[in-house]
Amino acid sequence: MTYTVAVSGASGYAGGEILRLLAAHPDIEIRTVTAHSNAGQPLIDHQPHLRSLAHLTLQDTTPEILAGHDIVFLALPHGQSGQYTDALGDVPLVIDAGADHRLTSQDSWDAFYGGDFHEPWAYGVPELLVDGVKQREHLRGASRIAAPGCNASTVSLSLAPGIAAGVIDAGDIVSVLAVGPSGAGKSLKSNLLASEILGSANPYAVGGTHRHIPEIRQALAAASGVSSRSARSTAEGSARSTAGGSAPSTAEGEIRISFTPVLVPMSRGILATSTAPIVEGVSDAQIRDAWQSAYGDEAFVQLLPEGRFPRTADVLGANTALIGLAIDRAANRVTVVTAVDNLVKGTAGAAIQSMNIALGLPEGRALSVNGVAP
Repeated sequence: MTYTVAVSGASGYAGGEILRLLAAHPDIEIRTVTAHSNAGQPLIDHQPHLRSLAHLTLQDTTPEILAGHDIVFLALPHGQSGQYTDALGDVPLVIDAGADHRLTSQDSWDAFYGGDFHEPWAYGVPELLVDGVKQREHLRGASRIAAPGCNASTVSLSLAPGIAAGVIDAGDIVSVLAVGPSGAGKSLKSNLLASEILGSANPYAVGGTHRHIPEIRQALAAASGVSSRSARSTAEGSARSTAGGSAPSTAEGEIRISFTPVLVPMSRGILATSTAPIVEGVSDAQIRDAWQSAYGDEAFVQLLPEGRFPRTADVLGANTALIGLAIDRAANRVTVVTAVDNLVKGTAGAAIQSMNIALGLPEGRALSVNGVAP
C-alpha cells in the first residue's frame, strides 16, 4: 500500500528534513507541501537539496489543503499546530513536530509556552522506557503522534534507563548541551547570524527557563514506573485512545534537573552531557547493565563500549543516538554523554520511525544508522 502525505512547514528545517527522509520511503507518496509566507513558490527554491521533489509547489497551509491525505506532518512553530489538528479529524494519521501535543500537564504548558492547551498525543520516542515497557508499544496503531523536542528526547534517552532501574537519583540531574542553531528553526534571528555564532559558544535559556524542561521531567517521571491511575485519567481524558496510555508520573515533582543549552557553531547536532548521583549500594556492573538492558537490542539507540564517547560528527544525517557512559566514583555520579542529529533522531527521524510503527511497517524503513563523514 502507498500512503499519500502532506507536509506543512515544508520550507523550514524540520519540514525539509521530513521530506528528505520520506523521499526515500517506498510506501510514501509526497503529494502536497505547504507553507505560509512562501506559499506559491517552488519547493526547490527553499529546499535546493531535495532534487527529487523539484516538481512540487508550496501551497497555503489550510485545513482544506491538508485534508484528504492518509498522513499529515505538521512542522510548524510551537503554538500553531493546534489550530489545524481539530480540523483534521478525518485524516487517519497526523504527526505533529511541534510542542502543541507533547505535554500532559496544562500547568506546565501555561508556565513554559502559554496560549491554548491541546490534548496530549502518543509521544514519538519509541525506545523510551515508560512504566516498564518501551514507548513503541503505545505507538502501535496510533492515529495521533507528537514528535519530541530534540533536546528533551536526547536527555530523556540518556537518563531513563538509570531512573527505571533505580540506580541513579532523579532528584539531582545536571544536563549541559552543546547544540547547533538549526534547532531554533529557519526564521531570521540576529543571535543566530553567522557573525554572532562563529568562533563563539553562547548559553541560552539559562536557569530553568528552557521549554523542553517539562517535557524531560514528564518523560523521566514516566520512566520511573510509578505513575498513578488517577493522574493518568486526569491528564489523558479524551486523548486516551490516541495517546496510548502514556501519563505523567506522580513522581514528576521529584524529577529535578538543571538544564543548560549552549549554542555552538555547527549547523546540526546535540552533544548532551548529563550527570546524576549514584544510589547508595549500587555496583558499577548494575549501573552499566541498566543501560545495556534498555538499549542492547535497539538499532537506533546504541550504548558505546566502556571508555568510548560519541561525537556529533558520528551521527550526522543518521537516525542514531550514540551514548557513552562513565561512572565517577570520586564524585559519586554517573555521567552520560549522548550525541544525536537534532534534525533526524531529534525530530524528523523520530517522527518517521514512529509513523512506521503506527502503520505496522518495518520500524527502520527509510532511516539509516549510518552517518555522513567527514
